[in-house]
Amino acid sequence: MTKSATIVGGAIELAEHGAVGIAVVILVASVLIPIGKFAAIAYLALSVRGPGGRKGHPRQTLFEVVEYIGRWSMIDVFVVAILGALVHLGTVASVQPGPASLTFALSVIFTMLSAQSFDSRMIWDQTDPQEGPTP
Repeated sequence: MTKSATIVGGAIELAEHGAVGIAVVILVASVLIPIGKFAAIAYLALSVRGPGGRKGHPRQTLFEVVEYIGRWSMIDVFVVAILGALVHLGTVASVQPGPASLTFALSVIFTMLSAQSFDSRMIWDQTDPQEGPTP
């Protein structure tokens, strides 16, 4: 018998078996945080192109949060790789990452690269001169 599962499907199964906390952690770390990173980077990229007058401090804080979270984003990919290496039960069970694991790893890498290549000085180019960057 072969059974395929997705991250969301696996989290739902965990919740059905009583591991609601673990299911929430998996959903937040594997779904909500990557979507939030994409949205935050898109907002930052678009906000530096638009007209001035926006506050720089909240955008700088958002940039720093995205950059910090990016360091921990590969944990999901490593968990799949470790599970695949550890689960060698032969005919009983096996774990094989599907094609989505490659696209997920690429999305993590691209968000990390986009956050690192974003010039945070651009945030301050269109702000009120009296506000200025934090010392």
